[in-house]
Amino acid sequence: MTPIERAWYRGADWLVLLAPLEALYRHVVKRRRQAYRDGRRDVWQPPVPVIVVGNLSVGGTGKSPLVAWLVRWLRDNGWRPGIVSRGYGGKAESYPLAVTSTTPVAQSGDEPLMLAQQTGAPVAVDPDRPQAARWLLEQLQCDILIADDGLQHYALGRALELVVVDGVRGFGNRHCLPRGPLREPLGRLAEVDALIANGGVASLAGTDGEGVPRFSMTLAPTAWRHLASGARYPIEPLPFAVDVPVVALAGIGHPQRFFDTLDTLGVPHQGVAFGDHHRYSIADLPDAPTIVVMTAKDAVKCAGFADERCWVLDVEATPEPAFVTWWAEQVDGWSRSWIDALPAGAERPMTRS
Repeated sequence: MTPIERAWYRGADWLVLLAPLEALYRHVVKRRRQAYRDGRRDVWQPPVPVIVVGNLSVGGTGKSPLVAWLVRWLRDNGWRPGIVSRGYGGKAESYPLAVTSTTPVAQSGDEPLMLAQQTGAPVAVDPDRPQAARWLLEQLQCDILIADDGLQHYALGRALELVVVDGVRGFGNRHCLPRGPLREPLGRLAEVDALIANGGVASLAGTDGEGVPRFSMTLAPTAWRHLASGARYPIEPLPFAVDVPVVALAGIGHPQRFFDTLDTLGVPHQGVAFGDHHRYSIADLPDAPTIVVMTAKDAVKCAGFADERCWVLDVEATPEPAFVTWWAEQVDGWSRSWIDALPAGAERPMTRS
């Protein structure tokens, strides 16, 4: 965690000095969103449902595991989902970039490549998200789209907004950047369709998105994966010996969550935290003899130089049953009424198989 992040989540008094900058930031955010609302900026509404999975605060909350869960559920229920991403941290020669399990991470960014590997679903990366969405519809006939981390990208229309909240850290000092971790004021929560707390709902005050459905989810470890060979092993017993030091690498939004999970699994370790989306090199691997464990997001950036010591802890989102029921109701509503709700003359979505 960077010094500014520690200040946000510990409520450091000196942050009040940033109040003028926060006020300016909030003004810019409000004007930008209003520009999309009143038509001064274009919004492209695809002819299929778009589900935005995002968060209000800077840093990781568990969005990508929820995206993977939604994609698997949709595919199991007859839909052809596609994933739209900005591709943070990647740079391609041209866009849209179709991401497969073998796309170089330097082109795609870590999260799109991870999602492509975990789900096998079509993933399109483009700084222009509507362009990525068009490509998925025209080239791959997707009939529903999931926008990963797209809450603040208003140029892409949406049918549903899901906000994932860190159930432990919550919203920190509840201020906007740079005084706090929020990308938008907390009042924005009242306009979304559901709040999902990763790790419980205790961090949500009653006034946070009052009246908006709120649910919980957990990230459940599912397997150990040997990075060099790809072989998968059950969580228990451990597939590696712990009679040598175990070093845990985490370049994610909230590294402590990974380290806490290892504690729960009884894996003694030395935690090494990097910044979110850290670009790994072989120099980041500790000296032997050690066992190295990491997250799936870290693994896509270490695969090219991983040695026999490297292991990945794979996890999956497990939403509470109430969310699964609520989600199924939303999807059923689209199945029956989405086409009828489209503007006159709009292109019709593909028929589900």
